[in-house]
Amino acid sequence: MARPRGAIEVTCTNPRCGYFNREMGKNIIRRGKNGAGHQRYFCLWCRTYFVETSGTVLYHRHLSEDEMDQIYGLLVEKRGIRSMERITGHHRDTIGRILEDMAEHAKMVIDHLINDLGFTPVECDELWSTLIKNRKRLSTKARLELRKVMPGPEPA
Repeated sequence: MARPRGAIEVTCTNPRCGYFNREMGKNIIRRGKNGAGHQRYFCLWCRTYFVETSGTVLYHRHLSEDEMDQIYGLLVEKRGIRSMERITGHHRDTIGRILEDMAEHAKMVIDHLINDLGFTPVECDELWSTLIKNRKRLSTKARLELRKVMPGPEPA
């Protein structure tokens, strides 16, 4: 007799799947790890693979959560991109892309900062204002997400 599967907390990330982001009736199994060490999953309904970091700031990044948390902390301290480059050892273009992705996933990042890292809402507001200062040309999606989470007048 086969042993029962353990509980899997993720849902399918394929928008064409009938069980896209649905908890009930999902049929997902673990299928190894990718090159960055993140868990891979396979949806038995739509026959696609996806990674646990799909749809997050960590997707397609070779950075750990600790390194990302360090970048968040440096951004709250109002550090510049080149300063963050010297401290973390990552290239300034990498940090710039991380900042852009942070803006695109603003709600998720705010929840992580407040609930997991213990930042205050004031510090999060400083983070977004510093991000806007450092990245003058944000994508349309990033600007729309920032409007949802920033209090007060709309960012430029």
